[in-house]
This record gives sequence, structure tokens and C-alpha cells, in this order.
Amino acid sequence: MSSIVQKSLFLPYRQGQLHLRQVSPANPNDTYPPVLMLHGAMSNGRVFYSQSGKGLACFLARAGFNVYVLDTAGRGLSTPKLGPGFDLGQSEVIVEQLPLVQEYILSRHQQGQVHWCAHSWGGVLMLSCFVRCNELRRSVASILTFGTKRAIRTRSLKKWLMVDLVWNRIAPALARRDGYFAADKWRMGMDNESRASLQQSIEWVRGDWRDEDDAFDYQAAAADLAWPACWFIAGCNDTVLGNPADVQRTMAECRMSGAKYTLLARAAGYKHDYDHAGMLTHMDAESDHFLEVLDWYLSQNVCGLR
Repeated sequence: MSSIVQKSLFLPYRQGQLHLRQVSPANPNDTYPPVLMLHGAMSNGRVFYSQSGKGLACFLARAGFNVYVLDTAGRGLSTPKLGPGFDLGQSEVIVEQLPLVQEYILSRHQQGQVHWCAHSWGGVLMLSCFVRCNELRRSVASILTFGTKRAIRTRSLKKWLMVDLVWNRIAPALARRDGYFAADKWRMGMDNESRASLQQSIEWVRGDWRDEDDAFDYQAAAADLAWPACWFIAGCNDTVLGNPADVQRTMAECRMSGAKYTLLARAAGYKHDYDHAGMLTHMDAESDHFLEVLDWYLSQNVCGLR
């Protein structure tokens, strides 16, 4: 695998900028479509890369892929930084930010398609964008998600504490008091959430897949779609935020009869029973399932794109 080059790109967006981390091989393979990665809630793009070269983005770049990692508005290095009065929610990610970034990446490469890859709630936003934005569907080469669930139906004491109590009750109360949810301050995540994105995600996790702003029915719209190659990866020890049963329910909700599903578990031959973050951050990931991810992307290229 080759050496890599990292740099930050900034796209004008509303009154600020969206940050894209470009992680590229020193000698890229121009036949490979680029990869766009999206983080989940209370997170930012650093879940996929590090300056020292760790993470899935760096791993794929060393194999020849151009990778772009998005910090959604207010998170990571995007500006202005999320704080009191920040009023953008997940709807803007779905209908504005992802299409804007997709168009930008397509303008920089000649392949005409982009692989989409997401962690956790980022997968829900990518799936929603694919469902809603029909003008960009043909430019999506594939969708790969780690620990992505649209709703949480599993029941346990841990789920009650993490979701029902903290996320559904305490977090909104703190957000009302402070004007946003300072997840990093409370050591609950890598980054923060606006009141809008927090409330929208709460409604989706416990209710229907329907837009709170204009009542767009994502589940109904997903029923008749021709999906690209899709792969849902779940962790055996991810018991709440990406519970394997909830991941599979998301696949069923999208009517993805041909999608691939993998459970990262020792019983299935993997090195660990991976948890929600560990699927991307564990030190053994590169010598374990990251190798399968690379093979999958290479097979998409060999088999030809849609």
C-alpha cells in the first residue's frame, strides 16, 4: 500500500463553510470512484481518520482510493462552530449538505459516481438523502454502513439508560437550557448537537421515518427504489446504538432484499466482538474486517458500476 496525503478543503455553505478532509494516496488509481464518508450523531469526521494515518479513510487511501470525510455543519472543522442559537438540523444535511458535497466531489473526478460510507446515524442521513434526492441517485456507486439503525426497538436496562433517559429526556433539557446539546462537555460524544437535530433524531428513533418539517414519508418512498450495492455491518457487542436486530430492521424498512449483512463477532471468525465505535477505531480493524471492506470496494470496481 502507498503513502497518503491529507488536506482540508472548505466548501462555502450558508454563512459558513463545510469541512471536507481529503485523504488520498500519493499515486491514486484513477479508475476507482472516490469515497464519501459521513459521521454519526455527537460525532465528526475524525472517527474515520487521524493525522497519524489510522482509520478507515487512511486505510482505503493507502490502497489507492481518494476519500473525502465530511464534517456536517457546525461539527469538526466546519464553521461556524455549533453553539447556542445554531438552528440547522438533520433535514439540512439530507437535502442541502450531502447533495452539495456530492456535486463537489463529482466535479473533481471523472468516474461519475461516488461510494458512500457512514457510521451510525450518518447512515440514516445518507439513506434518507438517497431516498429523497432522486437527481443524485445514479451518482451513488454503493452504500456501506457501520452500526446504522433508523429506529431502536431493542429493550434492555442499558437502552433505557442511554436512550430513554439520557438521549430522550436529559439531553433535550440541557439543550433547552444551553441553546444546544454540548455532548463533548458532558463527555457523551466527540461533538455537539443542535436542538433541531437532537429533536429530529429522537422522533425518528422512537417513531416513523417521516420528515418533521414537511411530512415527507421516507419509508413509503423507499419501497419502489432501485438501490445500489449496499452493505450493512453490525457489531456483536453493539447492544444499543447499533443493535444487530435494529440494523436488520433498517434493511427491511428500506426494502433491500439484495443488501449484504455482516455481524462482526468472534463466532463468525473475526478477531473481536466489536462495539459501536470499535468497528472503526479498534487497533485490529485494519487486519480484520477492513480487509473485507477493501475487497468489497475492489469488487464493485471490477464488476462495473451502475
